[in-house]
Amino acid sequence: MSVAPDPRAAQAALQRVHDSFARQTVMAAFGARLARVQPGQVDIELPFRADLCQQNGYLHAGISTAIADSAGGYAAFSLFEAGEDVLTSEFKMNFLAPADGERFLATGRVLKPGRRLTVCQVEVQAWRGQQSTLCLVGLMTAVRVAPR
Repeated sequence: MSVAPDPRAAQAALQRVHDSFARQTVMAAFGARLARVQPGQVDIELPFRADLCQQNGYLHAGISTAIADSAGGYAAFSLFEAGEDVLTSEFKMNFLAPADGERFLATGRVLKPGRRLTVCQVEVQAWRGQQSTLCLVGLMTAVRVAPR
């Protein structure tokens, strides 16, 4: 027998994602914002900035990885209880195409929630107008921790 989720608890969890993201100074420094937050899935949008690019003008792989990691971590965090926090345990990223766009969208989706570890799929798409290119896919594992 399954128990229906409490909508107030789910809304509180999503608010915790927004509150935590607002405290994450690296995302603010990049100019990233939460584009969508729902239980088990988070999208982070990053506008193009020349100062975040590598030598050929593409978004630097470290920046792509950072927004993917945050999207996956917050997707996991969206399912955690109040009083719990999230850290990344590991990730594996595959770069499929240069990140060449006007904006970038990182999506994190929970594949397997667990009591301690939560496995997420992540991806980054580069958008130019209405066209997108899948640039990065990966898996990341988030660990549930006590707040610092």
